[in-house]
Amino acid sequence: MKKLILSTLFVTFAFISSCSDEARVTSTCFNGIQDGTETGVDCGGPDCAPCPTCDDGIQNGGETGIDCGGPDCAPCEGLIVKSGMLTANEKWTSNNIYQLSGKVVVDDGVTLEIEPGTIIKGQQGIGSLASALIVARGGKIMAIGTAENPIVFTSVQDNISIGQKAGTNLSELDQGLWGGVLILGYAPGSFKGDVKEVQIEGIPAGDTYGLYGGEDPEDDSGVFQYVSIRHGGALIGEGNEINGLTLGGVGTGTVINNVEVVANVDDGIEYFGGTVNTENMLVWAQGDDGLDIDQGYQGTISNSVVILGNSSDHGLEIDGPEGSSPGEFTLNNITLIGNPDTPGGEYADYRSLAMGASNNIYAYGFKDAADVELDNNGVSQKFLDGKLTFSNWEIVGFDNSIFVEKVAKDDNDEPIEEKIIVNPDFTERAAEWTTQVELGANTVGADLGDFNWTYAKGKGAF
Repeated sequence: MKKLILSTLFVTFAFISSCSDEARVTSTCFNGIQDGTETGVDCGGPDCAPCPTCDDGIQNGGETGIDCGGPDCAPCEGLIVKSGMLTANEKWTSNNIYQLSGKVVVDDGVTLEIEPGTIIKGQQGIGSLASALIVARGGKIMAIGTAENPIVFTSVQDNISIGQKAGTNLSELDQGLWGGVLILGYAPGSFKGDVKEVQIEGIPAGDTYGLYGGEDPEDDSGVFQYVSIRHGGALIGEGNEINGLTLGGVGTGTVINNVEVVANVDDGIEYFGGTVNTENMLVWAQGDDGLDIDQGYQGTISNSVVILGNSSDHGLEIDGPEGSSPGEFTLNNITLIGNPDTPGGEYADYRSLAMGASNNIYAYGFKDAADVELDNNGVSQKFLDGKLTFSNWEIVGFDNSIFVEKVAKDDNDEPIEEKIIVNPDFTERAAEWTTQVELGANTVGADLGDFNWTYAKGKGAF
């Protein structure tokens, strides 16, 4: 009787036909082997068929490797594979896991809605095969999670399942297992040659959905809140990885708050131009920089945290405009948590004509050699001109001596000109805005209680 059931099951899996997207195979699995039907009659013996697996979103015959493979195959229960361009409005729901196969693009005029608690997993792949979710200019994402049911972007290697907030087999050390999330808009940036639009890094030039920038500072790309992005940063070119969350030319009409990025190979969150204001952002264990600002970003980042891992570089990396149009950022109430074991592990690097204000910064846990740099004479001049300002920095264990100014160097690492800040130098001037405090005695920085919902909190990152 058992062999008859087994034979029936293999016939069922091999010859399913006329299945709709809602079709489901009726057998269930006990202890890794197939039972006869949903009645729960367990095959139970060594000759039973193994449970079917789900590769590429379709049911296989099991460990035998017999892949159904055709358009009439039953989809895996609760798994929906997405690829290519979304050309009509869609709603992704929490009773399914959505698998990104390559780049999935929310096209111009299309809205993607994602329910609270929904899990999205990116397939592995590098270069052109790297998986990512891209919201093109004119498209909208309505990813509205909650503290109780955040939306999770992660890797197919993550064993998190429907209804869970975290899996058990990956940690903050697992980086680069898929790509990341990119949101692109029509807000202005300051680009080389004073062009109005440019191609986002990581997307080939011929793919016009990768363009960002424009002339609408109030551009609306949707809502993105209570979202956790984990284990991303797949390699897309030599020395070029996808950020956890990339914001290119995103406008003030877009709502972005309560977002965490964990274990990304490259930067956690990078702002390329744009005007969007973000708050309650957390980055943990990134491979490069935590919060990265480029191309004249002119929004405000508030109540946010960067927690360095053992391969992280800077907590903050701030670049200025690349064209003639200015762009001044604002940082308010930022907490930087260092890692003395990482070879990099700097507080912040201000570079290339950076302009803006860094206010109410609290930092602790950094190694003795960590610093806040003015990286060249161009950014030093912006400081002297009052275009780059600092106020209310509270630092545990160090004082204003961490603030340093670099001399511009040539290809042989030789000075090409002297520092332009004269006495009092940058370090001396920093005494005006720095205070040394005891751990936990800070009066500035982020409210860490706002991040109790995060994966990072659950793993004891802070």
